[in-house]
Amino acid sequence: MAIDFSNPHADLEKITSGFTQKLPVVSGTTGWLGKYQEAVKMCRKNDAAFIYASNFSLGVNLFFELNKKLAEMMKGFPEYSVAIEETHHTQKLDAPSGTAITLAEQLIEKTGKKSWKLDGAGTDEIPVHAKRIENVPGTHVVSYNSSVDTINIEHIAHSRDGFALGAIVAAEWLQNKKGVFTMKDVLF
Repeated sequence: MAIDFSNPHADLEKITSGFTQKLPVVSGTTGWLGKYQEAVKMCRKNDAAFIYASNFSLGVNLFFELNKKLAEMMKGFPEYSVAIEETHHTQKLDAPSGTAITLAEQLIEKTGKKSWKLDGAGTDEIPVHAKRIENVPGTHVVSYNSSVDTINIEHIAHSRDGFALGAIVAAEWLQNKKGVFTMKDVLF
């Protein structure tokens, strides 16, 4: 089993190396997803097993499902504008986080928005705000704002232990399987 949370510039090489060695691969590195389809192709070519997730926290994966459900509910209420804010420790290299991007992509899928944009947005875009503060494992907030009220859903990681636990749960689940999977396959 290979569990990879490393540098996005070397990630595809590490992942495909695992596939050629017939190792199941769990990857949580973000910032390399432009090459995700190459990894999927190599996994299938080598009859290997692969799980990629922008976040392995079990709580965040439940939060993802809640985000999709709330987005469906909010479709009929155009008076609400949606935005995402994420906060992480100062050593986090990517902004926005992969988790924030996943949340934004889910919102795009469920709403009339066309894309997301970091720190500001046009009418068809979802604004994503990224903050870096010392010793913050990860906080994500999806906000729906109108002139009369605000609806927030929020996930706050208290430590990084939840990310490790989720990766171990995924790795255990991936044993003796072949194919490409997600945390949704693992949990639901």
